[in-house]
Formats: sequence, C-alpha cells, structure tokens
Amino acid sequence: MPIKLPSFRPRRDAYPPDLWTKCPSCGEMLFNKQLDKVLRVCPSCGHHFRLSAEARIAMLLDHASFAERDAGLESEDPLGFVDQKTYPDRVAAAQLATGMRDAAVWGTGTIDGQPVVVCVMDFGFMGGSMGAVVGEKVARAAEHALASRVPLFVVSASGGARMQEGTFSLMQLVKTVGAIERLRAAGVPFLSLLSDPTTGGVFASFAVLGDVNIAEPNALIGFAGARVSAGTIAQELPPGFQRSEFLFEHGYLDRVIHRSELRSEISALLRYLVAPSVPIAIDRPDGDPLGLPSFRPLSFLSNLAERVLPPESETGDTTNGHGASPAAPEPNRPTPEPSRPAPQTEDTGRG
Repeated sequence: MPIKLPSFRPRRDAYPPDLWTKCPSCGEMLFNKQLDKVLRVCPSCGHHFRLSAEARIAMLLDHASFAERDAGLESEDPLGFVDQKTYPDRVAAAQLATGMRDAAVWGTGTIDGQPVVVCVMDFGFMGGSMGAVVGEKVARAAEHALASRVPLFVVSASGGARMQEGTFSLMQLVKTVGAIERLRAAGVPFLSLLSDPTTGGVFASFAVLGDVNIAEPNALIGFAGARVSAGTIAQELPPGFQRSEFLFEHGYLDRVIHRSELRSEISALLRYLVAPSVPIAIDRPDGDPLGLPSFRPLSFLSNLAERVLPPESETGDTTNGHGASPAAPEPNRPTPEPSRPAPQTEDTGRG
C-alpha cells in the first residue's frame, strides 16, 4: 500500500495588504495593527512610513480638539486638462481613495492644552500636489493665526505644484509666501514640519519659511529630483543628498525628530515661541483691527529705488560715468575773480 505524504502549500510571496505591510527599507513583513501601535515606524530599522492627514492630526493634537475649517473647498478644472484621464476624474478618484476633498486640511486645535492653528497635507491625495485649494487653505490658516495671535503649525507632504492647474498652481507659491511674511512681520510663531516627501513648489514656498523647521528622519526634502540635480551640475551627488539628516548637517533644518518624540518637542517649542500681545485698536482709518501695515508694491519699489540709487544731485554732472563730479561752491563764500595780467609798457630807450 503506497504511503501518502502530506501536501504542503507553497509559501506565498504576496500578503493581504490590509493585514501586512512590507518595510521598503529592511524588507521585513510588519503586522499592520502592531505597526499602528508604534506610529507606523518600523521597529527593526526605524523607517518612517507616510501618514495620512487624519492619522497625523490624531497623533499630534489633543483628543477631539481639532475643528476643521473650510472643509467644502474643492478643486475646479479651469484649463479643461486631459491626460490619460480628465482632471475631474482624477480628483474624484483621489477623493474616493482618501475620503478628503483635497490634499490639505486646516483648522484649530490644541497640543497639550496650547491653542494652535494647524494645516496638514496628505501625500495620498494626488501626491499632495498644491493646487488652488491647497494654497488657499494654507493662506487662510496663516490669516486666521494672524488675526487670533495663535501659532501656526504646518505639516508638509507634497510632490510640488499640481500640473493640472497650470499657472494657477504656481500662483499659490506667491500667495502662501505673502501670508507667511505677514505672519512673520507681526511676530506670530510659525512651525514647519517637513515629512517625506517635501519637494517642488511646496519646498520652494512656505515649507522652509518657518521660525523653526523640523523634519522626520530620512525624509526626502528638496526642490528637484536627485537625477535632475546631478545632471544640472554634471557632478556626482554626495551620499544622503536631499535627506533630512544631510540638510540638518548643512544648517538647512533646525531639528530632525523621531516620530515618537514629535508631539513633546512641538509642545515645548510652542511654550518657547509665544506671540506678543497687540492691543486691538478700534476705529482705525485703514480698517485693520491689528494695525499691521499692508503690503503696497509701488511704495515698496519706490523705497527700494531710493535706497539703492544715488540722488540726482550726485549724478547730474558726472563725466561719462567715469569721472568724479565737480565740487559745488561752498555757500556764503564769494567766488574769487581770476587774476588779470599787468599791462606791459614799451621800452623806448629814453632816459
């Protein structure tokens, strides 16, 4: 009678995505429930997985303290952009996958009881690209922080400007930088957390303008990709280029903080950075309750020209731009008349 051996199922290389996650750094298979308990940081190699905006808010803010603002803002299709899909179809697919209206949410909350205005980006929504909605939410968050004198905290995670909106997305760089500059001029603190990745137009605008710039370990931070940078300078890039540790060593970041210590570090920074109190003036002629100067481009350019260019009196009598201008006569001092030669008498030879 033949012996029947037990059959063994071959080892599966694929695991259910809802149960297991493979670490891209060390290759270890991690159980999702255990991974969530350690804030989605690999316990073997310390790799920081990307977080959604909802998970980031739950990790950093006090429980049930977050109140979202402008939740109904949605992107439009001003260019009628079509590639493999239409732009509205891409936005709808991202909304279905993430449950968000766009790539950023903003609102108010508290961190260890300290009030804060927070804006969080989500890389899962079309790569966290910044379109008109994202730029508007960052600007509104900065304006609310300015009006309420509350620190602003922004978490960046983006691949750059959203190409489907063309120039409209590039205009967000100017808008967000202007809002952050008004915040800086008023002395309201701004903390910026750069997570993996923070690149492109977001990196080139508000993400690196914080009073304190912090990042998570091994986060990709930079404007253009490493291959583009290497081709531009025609040189081999140093090890760790565009990683948070590299930027910290070269003075571009203030701190690189492990995710488990992030909340306590931000809470400490909020205690150190306190916005000065400004008395609210009533019935101001300019209508600004805070009394802050508004930005006037023509006045700014005129003042800049007065500081850079010399006065007209100094440039009026220059000789071809190379010689020195003649000195002006001193006041209340008569100009000396030129001396006249004495008249000459003829020698007649008479004694």
